[in-house]
Amino acid sequence: MQGVRRFRPLSDGGVRLELSPTTASPLAIDVEESTETRIQRLISENPVVIFSRPSCCMCHVMKRLLSTIGVHPTVIELDDHEIPALPSSSDGDSSSSAGAPAVFIGGSRVGGLENLVALHLTGHLRAMLVEAGALEGGGTVS
Repeated sequence: MQGVRRFRPLSDGGVRLELSPTTASPLAIDVEESTETRIQRLISENPVVIFSRPSCCMCHVMKRLLSTIGVHPTVIELDDHEIPALPSSSDGDSSSSAGAPAVFIGGSRVGGLENLVALHLTGHLRAMLVEAGALEGGGTVS
């Protein structure tokens, strides 16, 4: 089992959790869980998830865009060997299945920064966030 060993605030308002072996934490996860299973669970448990590489500037821009709308996504940093476990787009769009960073809204892969900005500029992003339960209809955080 793994649990939170320590946390520290990040400059952009988020919190970085560091995991270490323990069985006492309510945040414990099953070590036997495969990377694919863990990623699927995180996608299904959170309305908005960004999977990123450490120190990814595109991830920072995605978080800033979503926070201006009123959404604070769950951000998971993946190691290089975990990135291939990310599910690809269900519509077969190869541009949105190119690894990390990748944002998932309501369980569906949106893609990377380019796709997220395109959704925002076309006016579709807010509706997706409302449908996923990340925003109330008026645009405030739920």
